[in-house]
Amino acid sequence: MRLYEQRSGQPMRHIWHNEPSKPDVSCYLNGDRMDLEIAHIYGSETEAMLILGREANIRTLEALHRLTEVPLGERLLAALNAVLASKAGKHYDSERVWLVIRNANPLWSAEELRACRERITLPGQHPFEQIWVIGDMAGESGILQLYPADSPSKHPSAPRQ
Repeated sequence: MRLYEQRSGQPMRHIWHNEPSKPDVSCYLNGDRMDLEIAHIYGSETEAMLILGREANIRTLEALHRLTEVPLGERLLAALNAVLASKAGKHYDSERVWLVIRNANPLWSAEELRACRERITLPGQHPFEQIWVIGDMAGESGILQLYPADSPSKHPSAPRQ
């Protein structure tokens, strides 16, 4: 929310965390209530385990070794497209929902996301008014708006399910 405020100059205020069937967080944007669904991309399940501080056993290390054969950009694209496809199929008890995807993999930043922008697959139907990706966990590398692709200050209706 802080990154969006900095980029757009529009105040966004956090209200509360929600229960299942509602998006993760509710807030006010310019006095209008809206909801945020938060997702994370890690790369692979193996990378997620390490990023989350889980202990690495021999199988984990072998899986990581196999990942070195897959180009880093391809892993990023696959992880991002998988989250987009998964979230597009969900239904939320909310009239206005934004999807915010946080990149949790320290090997990627907003720069890598921008580089693969044209290859990101946005599902034709989804419940989101806007879709954003935060380039890193601290937001230092910036944010990227995936949907709609034009202006961060507009609030057009998304193709909704």
